[in-house]
Amino acid sequence: MEKIFNTLHQIWNTKSLRNKLIFTILVLVVARLAAHITIPGADIDKIRLILEGQNQGSPLAIFSLLTGGAMERFSLVLMGLTPYINASIIMQLLGVIVPSLENLKKEGEQGQKKINQYTRLLTVPLAFVQSYGMMALLNRFSPGGAIVDVTDVSVILPMMLVATGGTIFMMWLGEIISEKGIGNGISLLIFAGIVATVPTQIGAAFQAAALPVILALIIATLALTIFIVFVSEADRRVPIVYATRRTGAQQKSFLPLKINQAGMIPIIFAISLVSLPSILAQFFSRSESTTLQGMAEFSMKYLNPGSPTLWYNVFYAALIFGFTYFYVSIVFEPRKVAENIQKRGGFIPGYRPGKETETFLEQTSSRLCFWGGVFLAAVAVVPLLFEKWLSGGSNAISLFISGAGMIIVVGVVLDLIRRINAQLVMHDYDKL
Repeated sequence: MEKIFNTLHQIWNTKSLRNKLIFTILVLVVARLAAHITIPGADIDKIRLILEGQNQGSPLAIFSLLTGGAMERFSLVLMGLTPYINASIIMQLLGVIVPSLENLKKEGEQGQKKINQYTRLLTVPLAFVQSYGMMALLNRFSPGGAIVDVTDVSVILPMMLVATGGTIFMMWLGEIISEKGIGNGISLLIFAGIVATVPTQIGAAFQAAALPVILALIIATLALTIFIVFVSEADRRVPIVYATRRTGAQQKSFLPLKINQAGMIPIIFAISLVSLPSILAQFFSRSESTTLQGMAEFSMKYLNPGSPTLWYNVFYAALIFGFTYFYVSIVFEPRKVAENIQKRGGFIPGYRPGKETETFLEQTSSRLCFWGGVFLAAVAVVPLLFEKWLSGGSNAISLFISGAGMIIVVGVVLDLIRRINAQLVMHDYDKL
């Protein structure tokens, strides 16, 4: 405890770090205030009724979690930063396919600035289209009639423009945190939104459950947190030896390869696809074709995100596992890593520089992907099974934070600690 107080005292006495933290907190407060300003024209009570019937693992609940409850209030920042996240993912995928974008990556900081600009531009049409899709989706899930009249252009168009502007506003807030605050602004905004929903979840749990169930939820949440921290910080340290030309001595280092190299991205991909069958089923449920009706009934019964069955959980876990391999294969390139090691005069003991090193890195990454995929699938699915068992087959009881949300919270907190420590070390270095 004394060490914590000393660290806080050191942070407060470091003027530059203190100013950055205060600025970051003020921006986060502005973002939370924006999440409480409602767009006129929607039936808020029906939206809350829909979300009350969803468990924390359903796509709508996770989307509400990422927006910090903004969707539940149909606020100005209805879409949150989801369009920006999708735009970033698309740009990463295009960076592998489009040669010009791949060349921009090689240009360093200037190239990254151009890619960031393209990401911002892509966010605008994505936010506009997704705003309509979200309103239509809410209507489909609503059992008591339309929440928003999507057929009336004079009603839906202003709402779409406001929701798009809200996403751009959130994106701007994230960027000024990265520029003038502590950094990692986008993740901090998502983190603040998730944490803001925790008191509501705790209150709902106390109303719906007895004391033994509350204790079980607390223990499960703590166990999940410890498990995520342990795996998030775990890595495979590949030894590298660098030979110096002047003295002929060898310097030993290592290449850290994380078990969870993909982060939260596979779960975001999986959420987009796992909800697709049930959405399409609502369109085909009244089809004249008996085959389409049968497929729609199967999807609504076994692949319904609102009431996840064994088939749903298996499908969800398989998508996460597959997308883990897919995403890591894009962001981690063994050939380039092997080339960089060779250019710097290094080698991995027991493996020749070049192709042999590339093969070793590829095999190592593949093994880590397996365990990373298992980890992400377990964190996403096991809490759903636990909630189902704890509530006796219903969706009345949920964890305080879902597994997907916990991954984000843990990642942001660990990154924030590293950034603060780096600022403190830099401050002490400047004193010398």
